[in-house]
Amino acid sequence: MHASQPKTTGDWQSSDHSHYLHPFTDHKELGEKGTRIITRADGVYIQDSDGKQILDGMAGLWCVSLGYGRQELVDAATRQMQELPYYNSFFQCTHPPAIELSELLGQISPPQFKHTFFTGSGSEANDTIIRLVRRYWDLCGKPAKQTIISRNNAYHGSTIAAASLGGMSDMHKQGGLPIPGIVHIEQPYYFGLGDGLSPDEFGRQQAQLLAAKIAELGADQVAAFIGEPVQGAGGVIIPPDTYWPEIQRICRQHDILLIADEVITGFGRLGEWFGSTVLGIEPDLIPFAKGVTSGYLPLGGVLVGDRVAQVISEEGGEFAHGFTYSGHPAACAVALANIRILRDEGIIERVKNETAPYFHERWASLAEHPICGEARSIGLMGAIEIVSDKTTNARFPKKAGAGGRCRDFCFDNGLVMRAVGDSMIVSPPLIFSKQHIDELVDKARLSLDQTAASLGA
Repeated sequence: MHASQPKTTGDWQSSDHSHYLHPFTDHKELGEKGTRIITRADGVYIQDSDGKQILDGMAGLWCVSLGYGRQELVDAATRQMQELPYYNSFFQCTHPPAIELSELLGQISPPQFKHTFFTGSGSEANDTIIRLVRRYWDLCGKPAKQTIISRNNAYHGSTIAAASLGGMSDMHKQGGLPIPGIVHIEQPYYFGLGDGLSPDEFGRQQAQLLAAKIAELGADQVAAFIGEPVQGAGGVIIPPDTYWPEIQRICRQHDILLIADEVITGFGRLGEWFGSTVLGIEPDLIPFAKGVTSGYLPLGGVLVGDRVAQVISEEGGEFAHGFTYSGHPAACAVALANIRILRDEGIIERVKNETAPYFHERWASLAEHPICGEARSIGLMGAIEIVSDKTTNARFPKKAGAGGRCRDFCFDNGLVMRAVGDSMIVSPPLIFSKQHIDELVDKARLSLDQTAASLGA
C-alpha cells in the first residue's frame, strides 16, 4: 500500500468547489478564481497552503482577540470535554461552566447587567433579542409594543430574524426581508451623508430620525431601538459624539428599550470591556459573541439588564426560547479562560493606553494618500475611504471595483484587509504590538499605491 500524497492547493480548491458552499459568496465567481486555502496560524499571522505568511488585520472575522495558538484556550476546551463534553440547559439543568461564566460576565459588564442568556452565535443572540423584547412588553401588559427600530447598513447577523434587524439592502432582497415588526432609519455615516453639516449637527440630526420614526409609528407600538455602538460590517461607521446621548434620551423619553449590539465591540475592541462604556451608552440589553472566546469555539449570548431580567424572572411563565447548544460547557470553559487572560494580562488596558492611540496616529497618516478620502479609527478598528477625488470625495465607477482591487493587493502583500464596497476596514487582534501596527499600515499604504496605479489615478 502506498502512502497517500499530500494534497496540493489545486486539489483543495477542486474539492472545495465541488462540495463546500461558502457564506456570503458568489460561487460561480469563486469556482473560476479558486479559494484561498488557510492551513495554519500562529500569533497574529495566518498561513496559506502555499506557505505564504499573512498578517491578519481582521482578527479572523473580528473575533480572534488573543491571536492564534493560545494553549490555555486549547487546554480549557480539552479539560472540559474530558469531564463533561456536553449537557443542555433545558429541563431545569445546568453545569458549572455556564454558571461561572454568567457570574464572571456580571463582574466585567456595566452595573445594570447581572444575567446572561447564552446562544451559539451573534445571529442567535439577536434572534433572542427579538423574543426577549416582545416577551418583556407582553409581561408588562403592553403586548402592542412589538416594533423594533434599527438602522440602514447595520449588520446584526444572517438568520432570517437577525438579517431583518440588520439594514443590508442586498440581504433584504433575498428572501423577502425584513420580517414584519422591524423598521429602519438612516445611519450616522458622517463621511457619506454629512452634507456640509458639522459632526455635532449631523449626530443630532441623525438621532432625531429615531424620534420621527417613533412619532410615525406611535410610542405605544415601539418596543426597542437596536444599534451597534460602531457599525462594523457596514464599514466601521463611527457616530459623532452627539449621536448616542441623543438616541438614549429619546429612548428614555418614549419608554422604549435600548439595545447595544456588541457582537463586535465587546470584550476589549474599543479599549474597554464593552464599547457602550466608551460611547456613554447605558443599554437595557447587549448581544455579544466573537471576542468572548477569541473565536476558538462558537459562543454568543445576551446580557440582560436588571429592568428586563426582573420581569422575565419574577413575573412567572415560561420563556419559550432556547437552543440545543445554549451555554455549551466547552465553549463556556474557553470563554472563562479567554476573559481571565484578557483581565489578568492587562490586554484591554494596553489597547486603551498604548496600542489604540498608536494605531490611531499611524492609521490617520493614510489620509494623506491621493486616493484616500478619510482614514478613521476608534480603539482597534479602522476604515479607509477610497475616492477618485479628495476634494469632492467622489468615488471611482462601481465597475472599477476599487475596494476589491485593494483587498486583493493587500493579500498579495501579506495582509488581510476587508473591502466593504470602496471602504477598506481592519480590526486586528488585541495582542497587536506597535511593530505589527507599523507593518499593517505600511502594507496598507503599498496596497493603496498599487490600487491607484491600477486605476490610473
